[in-house]
Amino acid sequence: MGCTPEGRIAHIEGVSVSETQARESGLPLVLPGFIDLHVHGGGGRDIMQGDDAARKICQVHAEHGTTALLATTMTAPLADIAQALQGIQDVCRDMPRDGAHILGVHLEGPYINEDKLGAQPAFARPLAAHELQQLSQLAPIRLITLAPEVPGNMDLIDALCAQGMRVQIGHTSGTYEDGVQALARGASGFTHLFNAMTGLHHRAPGMVGAALAHAQYAEIIPDLIHVHPGAIRVALRAVPCLYCVSDSTAATGMPDGPYQLGQHTVYKCMGGVRLEDGTLAGSTLTLDQALRNLVDSLGLGILEASQRVSTHAADFMGLTDRGRLQPGAWADMVVLNRDLALQSVHLLGRPL
Repeated sequence: MGCTPEGRIAHIEGVSVSETQARESGLPLVLPGFIDLHVHGGGGRDIMQGDDAARKICQVHAEHGTTALLATTMTAPLADIAQALQGIQDVCRDMPRDGAHILGVHLEGPYINEDKLGAQPAFARPLAAHELQQLSQLAPIRLITLAPEVPGNMDLIDALCAQGMRVQIGHTSGTYEDGVQALARGASGFTHLFNAMTGLHHRAPGMVGAALAHAQYAEIIPDLIHVHPGAIRVALRAVPCLYCVSDSTAATGMPDGPYQLGQHTVYKCMGGVRLEDGTLAGSTLTLDQALRNLVDSLGLGILEASQRVSTHAADFMGLTDRGRLQPGAWADMVVLNRDLALQSVHLLGRPL
């Protein structure tokens, strides 16, 4: 594979073989770098801390094959979110070669329903255009999670989409009908499908029903803790471009113990992250493990699993030069062995 000086793929040489032949050969498997649209932290650092936290988080996730990500905020007062975005500015601009590239910001709140906070701090509020404008001047906001049933939120979805932002439905007590209307207004995804939203009942399909019946895209956390494998299989059959996110926290890559998630203290124990009351609070998942879970626990082929940790997320964000190995795309790649253990990571054509 040849690369241009700026780090794009110039040409690819080789022959195509089946997935079975590829694994049986024992030769390295080369896949597009992983793309994670929901990252709160890693390596003991949290995006909401600002300063150099984002750079450290990008380095940790790159070590696990994630080559591009959205820095994800928590529900918080405006000043706290602004502090986080100020810490992201330089990393967004630089495209560092020692860590994942930050594609922009995922605002997971504060424009959510206070009745479906999950592990979000209690600062939920309706969407305010002036507030969003202030934040947009600090760092590029690419994705917003909101609850469409909160008064005023539904009416602003069109405007957000017109500004080039993606809108996801999440942390919502909304009905099936609310979900269908939000999709019609321009919303295009669902935040951590099944978690922090109204569930499916045969006489009240809820927001989960709206996603399963109508969504082209939705994110899901395949750590096998947040969502039962059977429910993941349902989503795989229903949502054509279901893609994986880590929803990772500062506890990712760290030993058991207490960590910060926004204004909350969370606890890593037995592979999970929870609030003191036991509520799930993000994860310690990395996307190399997500790939293995899809293949080894859910039975997906490597190609489909690769699409669900890379290509579909890129397509959701409208990125035609990421999540694929083809001339003109960024030369971000992962190399794995036959057991899907990560062997190396290449950013802009250079090994990490």
